[in-house]
Amino acid sequence: MLRDLVLCNRSYRRFDEDVSIDAGTLRELVDLARLTPSAANLQPLKYALSHTPDKNAQVFAQLAWAGYLEDWPGPAPGERPTAYIVILGDKEVSKGFGCDYGIAAQTMLLGAAEKGIGGCMFGSINRARLLEVLNLPPERYEVLLVVALGKPVETVVLDEVTEASGIKYWRDADGVHHVPKRALDDLIVG
Repeated sequence: MLRDLVLCNRSYRRFDEDVSIDAGTLRELVDLARLTPSAANLQPLKYALSHTPDKNAQVFAQLAWAGYLEDWPGPAPGERPTAYIVILGDKEVSKGFGCDYGIAAQTMLLGAAEKGIGGCMFGSINRARLLEVLNLPPERYEVLLVVALGKPVETVVLDEVTEASGIKYWRDADGVHHVPKRALDDLIVG
């Protein structure tokens, strides 16, 4: 069921680095994204794939992890993603990318969840440096999002937003990651 995939598709930030993700799996996820709707059917998105330890380390260094967890610098060695999909906008196809990349990223993450893979979308990226790492020309490509992937080793729990909790995610003493979500009735207006 789609609801089950949505519920297990959390923003995971700690992974089992002993469980690798191969290029074929990444290509399958990009193929799902390729099939999604695109504004004016321009299809301006391109994808850079990373699944080797050396390249993963270079991509990892360009990401900012979990802004609300101010005392956590990101996953420790052994808990880092084993693959990345960098979503790029091809400026030769279009100057704007609308919400295409959000649709593509969510579709890939749902496909990953179906395979037992977890992930996290990153918008806080050293974009210029990442293009250098990927050896891509900045005059042609814009880094839009990075999707980090791996076998999750953390538990993520959805809680209801309260006045006391607010919307900030947090970790308890056992390392369980709590994500407050607004109530359905608070979201529907009119």
